[in-house]
Amino acid sequence: MTYIAKPHLHHPSLTKNKVGFTRRDYEGRISTLCAGCGHDSISAALIQACWELDIEPHRVAKLSGIGCSSKTPDYFLGSSHGFNTVHGRMPSVLTGANLANRDLLYLGISGDGDSASIGLGQFANAMRRGVNMAYIVENNGVYGLTKGQFSATADRGSKSKKGVVNSDSPVDLVALALQLGATYVARSFSGDKAQLVPLIKGAIAHGGAAFIDVISPCVTFNNHAGSTKSFDYVRQHNEAVSRIDFITPRSEITTEYAAGEVVEVQQHDGSLLHLHKLRADYDPTDRNAAMRYIQEHHARGEVVTGLLYVDPLATDLHLALNTSHRPLNSLGPEHLCPGADALQKINASMR
Repeated sequence: MTYIAKPHLHHPSLTKNKVGFTRRDYEGRISTLCAGCGHDSISAALIQACWELDIEPHRVAKLSGIGCSSKTPDYFLGSSHGFNTVHGRMPSVLTGANLANRDLLYLGISGDGDSASIGLGQFANAMRRGVNMAYIVENNGVYGLTKGQFSATADRGSKSKKGVVNSDSPVDLVALALQLGATYVARSFSGDKAQLVPLIKGAIAHGGAAFIDVISPCVTFNNHAGSTKSFDYVRQHNEAVSRIDFITPRSEITTEYAAGEVVEVQQHDGSLLHLHKLRADYDPTDRNAAMRYIQEHHARGEVVTGLLYVDPLATDLHLALNTSHRPLNSLGPEHLCPGADALQKINASMR
């Protein structure tokens, strides 16, 4: 495959963030996805979020599996660490990398086929273990690389481009993430950058298992009348429960949002989520209520978006396992070999 490289020259007037990078510095290769693909909009949102968060690109590790979605890490954060795993196995590889080096920020990029079919068990265990990551699923409801068959997230009754009606019940990854213990759960739409960028920023800063399901229409195989993952359908049936502002400990980032009740949630790093509730009866800190709300509106054919659940007291796998605060590759013999006395104590505790 031939790649077209982007020019390395930047216009000198481009705005730099607080760590000295322009937005261009967070880009990757030129996308080879279909023109208009929702996945490219998600890549643009990730670029914007990381630039606004003043993240140094070398501090990010981005991992993916197989599929159209799993190609997208090549199109953002070109100076970051990256690893393309086998189909459905991104969560376990990311878990191992995370346990070996907690100093990096981990982005897991996946798709509905990669996470809801072959990788469903991997997804489930990453959520229940509380792996500190931002897990983003680019959900289009089809297998785009193999000519548009229904994926496991396709809604029952939705039609394929050829007119075939899906008779299977869908896997709702948001509902699963809530049930399995994820501490930051959101759904968004690739065509709503104003909602998506703050959600990504909040997920990166969360400090626990953060999951975002992004409806991302496939313009080639799933953007027609009868599809419930098309641009028109999501725009017409979007039930937004919240819009959020993400505020760092240093400065405030403001955007225009609808008026309503505001709920403030502080995250582990001191950042704040200001939730502008568009539904007065919605409580984003009640896991059970969030699950009921999603199911009720799904039965009406509505796509619920926004920050659906957040636990302000989230913990992660490192705390549960009491792991080293230093990356494993920085530990020397003096750290790894505590001596004969320590070994005797360990053996005695096993008797």
